[in-house]
Amino acid sequence: MKKTPLILSIIALVLALAAVVLSVVNPKYEKKKTSEPADLTDTDAITAVAGDIVYLQLDSLIVNYDMYNDLMTAFQTKVQGIQDDLAKRGRRLESDAKAFENQYQKGLLTRSAAEEQSNKLAQRQQNLQNDAAKKDQEIQEEQAVLNNKVYYAVKDYIEKYNEEHHFALILTTSAATNTVLNENPGLDITADVLKGLNEEYIKNRSISE
Repeated sequence: MKKTPLILSIIALVLALAAVVLSVVNPKYEKKKTSEPADLTDTDAITAVAGDIVYLQLDSLIVNYDMYNDLMTAFQTKVQGIQDDLAKRGRRLESDAKAFENQYQKGLLTRSAAEEQSNKLAQRQQNLQNDAAKKDQEIQEEQAVLNNKVYYAVKDYIEKYNEEHHFALILTTSAATNTVLNENPGLDITADVLKGLNEEYIKNRSISE
């Protein structure tokens, strides 16, 4: 069964969210000097104003988004439980197969008993493979649902966010999709968007609890 490490989920979300580029009027902008990216806790470093082209560091945004981390923690716990159960069944099957082989080699089984046990072991192996494939498919589907939940939460928030700020364009950058090559930290709105996303998520989570 394939593993689903955190980094793969982040990359999948980054690639999906990279398509979220919001444009309004005035696509023109003036290039400015670049410097180091802003600290995600420092919203005061943002100097962008209405009409500017700004950008988001998607990978940083996602790994610091409380909703993503809560969903991923629950998801990884479930995946680990599935993997542990399949591994336990696999070890038990291997142990039983070795015991059968030992009995057979010592001549402790009749031919009919050996055939019966061999067929049962083969069926258990097939069942285990089928269950592993089924669980893998379920995990992939749950991973997609998780990614979609985060994707639409971020997308919807950015749309509301830009209704207030009126930026000309919101670009995305990340380690996987580095579309912003000449960065001005004052145009990096990651910290501000992350703050709003987490506040909104905590508020909605409190209401639902």
